[in-house]
Amino acid sequence: MTDKSPENNFPAGYLPPEVWTWEAGNGGQFASINRPTAGAQTTKELPVGKHPLQLYSLATPNGQKVTIMLEELLAAGHTGAEYDAWLIKIGDGDQFGSGFVGVNPNSKIPAMMDHAPKDGGEPIRLFESGSILTYLAEKFGAFLPTDARARAEAMNWLFWQMGSAPFVGGGFGHFYAYAPIKIQYAIDRYAMETKRQLDVLDRNLADRQFVAGDEYTIADMAIWPWYGKLALDQSYPNAGTFLQTGKYTNVLRWAKELAARPALKRGIIVNKANGAPSEQLHERHDASDFETKTQDKIAAKA
Repeated sequence: MTDKSPENNFPAGYLPPEVWTWEAGNGGQFASINRPTAGAQTTKELPVGKHPLQLYSLATPNGQKVTIMLEELLAAGHTGAEYDAWLIKIGDGDQFGSGFVGVNPNSKIPAMMDHAPKDGGEPIRLFESGSILTYLAEKFGAFLPTDARARAEAMNWLFWQMGSAPFVGGGFGHFYAYAPIKIQYAIDRYAMETKRQLDVLDRNLADRQFVAGDEYTIADMAIWPWYGKLALDQSYPNAGTFLQTGKYTNVLRWAKELAARPALKRGIIVNKANGAPSEQLHERHDASDFETKTQDKIAAKA
């Protein structure tokens, strides 16, 4: 039986109170972006650009899913997928503004408005990355098979990612890279689950080019920013070594193949606000912005 006496708890002596209360600073590095309550905290309208699709996001893995999809749609010739992408600075609390909460009551990126839905009716709000990917796939008839079995398989893997990635980001990534203290139990727990998920994906990709079969789908776009980047050691510092991601050879093959796609390369820098200046396109309003408005280009003009 596990010894739960205070002297063996971590931090030493900690016991959960009868009633938990929130205090400013709870959450360490991410204390400023989370609250135990919902709803708008400030009055702030969202900007609206010239295109029907208005994206409000940040280039986290969840945000990158949608910009990859939009760039892939445009690369495939779907001109109606032109979009404006507005940077939401979650560290500054932009996600708690009244305009953003009106699009996503959960105050998380990404969020999108479609001002020209297929039925010609009122604008449609979209939140949750999986919902946005499915909506766009259905609107443009792309990257989601129409065959019932192939579609089901793509949806299986899309929802696998949606349900599994919180263990990678909110679990492994948080306790391994971001938590203010290192807790072996938490790191061991989530490292084990992350490696199990990588093994699930590696076995699946052993006889498939893409995660749902022979066709590139929204499932690949959803999974790559989480597991592809992790396999390529582009997620958390030294996580590739710690998790021995090089052992997952099928995942690595798939991750490298997708990383070479021009649309994916464009998509992952949209709304990016850190890293190399040449890989930061804070806002995207036109295809030419990739050549003229990355942060290195803006700095050179200053």
